[in-house]
Amino acid sequence: MNEQHQYTNALIHETSPYLLQHAHNPVDWHAWNDETLALAKKENKLLLISIGYAACHWCHVMEEESFEDSTVAAVMNKHFINVKVDREERPDVDQIYMNAVQLLTGSGGWPLNCVALPDGRPIWGGTYFPKENWLNAIEKLAELYKTEPEKAEEYAAKLTEGIHQSDLVTLNKEAPNFTKIELDSAVTKWEAYLDPKNGGNKGAPKFPMPSNINFLLRYATQTKNSELLKYVNTTLTQMAYGGIFDQIGGGFARYSVDEIWHIPHFEKMLYDNAQLVSLYSKAYQATKNPLYKEIVYRTTQFVESELYNGKGAFYSSLDADSKTTTGALEEGAYYIWTKDELEKILGADFNLFAQYYNVNLHGKWEENNYHLIRTLSDEEIANKNNISVNELSNKVKSWQKTLLAARNKRDLPRLDDKSLTSWNALMLKAYADSYAVFNEKHFLEMALKTAQFITSKQLKEDGGLYRNFKNDKSTIDAYLEDYATTISAFLRLYEVTLNENWLQTAKQLTDYCYDHFYDDNNKMFFFTSNTDANLISRKTETDDNVIPSSNSIMANNLFLLGHYFYNKKYSDNAKAMLNNMKASTLNYAGGASNWLQLYMNFAGNFYEVAISGKNAKEKLQELNQHYIPNKLIVGSTKDSKLPLLEFKYAENETTIFVCVDGACQLPVTKTNEALKQIKIEL
Repeated sequence: MNEQHQYTNALIHETSPYLLQHAHNPVDWHAWNDETLALAKKENKLLLISIGYAACHWCHVMEEESFEDSTVAAVMNKHFINVKVDREERPDVDQIYMNAVQLLTGSGGWPLNCVALPDGRPIWGGTYFPKENWLNAIEKLAELYKTEPEKAEEYAAKLTEGIHQSDLVTLNKEAPNFTKIELDSAVTKWEAYLDPKNGGNKGAPKFPMPSNINFLLRYATQTKNSELLKYVNTTLTQMAYGGIFDQIGGGFARYSVDEIWHIPHFEKMLYDNAQLVSLYSKAYQATKNPLYKEIVYRTTQFVESELYNGKGAFYSSLDADSKTTTGALEEGAYYIWTKDELEKILGADFNLFAQYYNVNLHGKWEENNYHLIRTLSDEEIANKNNISVNELSNKVKSWQKTLLAARNKRDLPRLDDKSLTSWNALMLKAYADSYAVFNEKHFLEMALKTAQFITSKQLKEDGGLYRNFKNDKSTIDAYLEDYATTISAFLRLYEVTLNENWLQTAKQLTDYCYDHFYDDNNKMFFFTSNTDANLISRKTETDDNVIPSSNSIMANNLFLLGHYFYNKKYSDNAKAMLNNMKASTLNYAGGASNWLQLYMNFAGNFYEVAISGKNAKEKLQELNQHYIPNKLIVGSTKDSKLPLLEFKYAENETTIFVCVDGACQLPVTKTNEALKQIKIEL
């Protein structure tokens, strides 16, 4: 490698694709580790910490403009210990310095660039900088540290105190009280930010926010709010029709830069696609809209085609950039089309195709390039062209197959081939959710393979987890996000298989979290384990974002585990965590949608549906045809010692018990009779 490249730095020894992308920069990059931090202290140099991820477009831009420039590198190497961090491998480091930049500038993003004292306390930061701005800033910082180190110390002290205070959670000692009136008020306040025409939030950019839409689907259904349900369906339909969904290859990009979901930043992330499979599965369960089923099947096909290692683990992402015919990296180059290309490939079908996918002013992007977007349903297109919906559907499938083959002759986007436990857990849950709704055996097989990957490769002998898997090696101690999502996935896998091993594993992982992540002072969980090396602050993650916060997932897990095991410690802890977050949740519902799921469990009836008998799985399948968000499933085809199943087994009969807090109504043998005992309305 040294003979092929002019420069090689310490990142050459890393496994992260993002870090390896920078291994031949003239910047003398180091990875984040104890040796690097010790070097900064030894040489009394500022740390220059640059954080990004492999699929990040603006990270590539800044690398090309600044980090590949020998003049810029000379300044960085002279005055700083330069540290590259993959935010996906090390979300703990990312949290600290993102927090610092948000305090300094009011916003954040990637690439994230921070300058810190040798002990890691930040003094300055920002996101993307053009070359001249970057050079100017780092030269001034180097001069400041050389001539006025006391000022740098003052900045660091103030900023570090801000970081400590920013996510401080205090124990709410008021009696827990979760009411529908307060919930309605919070949602009404939230509705002012929603876009009823295009879906999502008002304005641009538009991010798919699966947790938000999942909550609003539940809330609209349980409160019979037809306008909000219409908004949910508008969002799901416009996302499915938009350019944010890859109309040819399936799967969703990370976000849209415009307000109509048309032009995305073209990177595709596993975590988005996993959560959207879960969301569209539940939306189909609630509405029976065939479009939602199509999206589930096409998205899982994409994930298996592009992000699957064939052995149960999923890779992290596909890059936004790919090579053009000239060899230059360009955002979206793999996905876009010219009119001439399409006419040549599709021949006589082009006019119908152009109408279907808007190869017109609406679908035009820049220069002569088009990015496919739908505006009409199959029924509307078929009626306009006097053909049957079935004939049109066959044509669409043929177009997709033809164009995918043509597209695959282009240079593929770069793959980030590390596997992260939390994102794999989200995908596991997605397959379990889709299996529950569609009863597709393949979905269950995929869920079980991923569960096997986690338990065989990522589960440590001491009961803990690893976060990262690459080159057949598990590395990096897991964070609360990994535990919370894995516990959640295993609970869901239990619900669709009725295999109690998954329930017991979920409980064991939960108890590990109590031993290593729990904060006795506020009954919350730290993001990092007590066995991890100390950073300048030990964070408690509570804000629900594209991925819900690790604490909100844990609180929901504890609620379920409390019911499954009649465990008051778990139940009380879930309630205390929600009570801690009550004020901020009701004040800013859009950043707390997963907390609101738990809020709804407490505000209305929550049902334990116990199915016992040799035909339990058949009864479960019948129940799963119905959208019932305020219930958990417990079941067995044989005698079970689980509290909700004990003394309920009969040799010759399968019975369903509908219970609330362990108090059960009369058992029934028919699914429709059980459904009558369940009140969905809040």
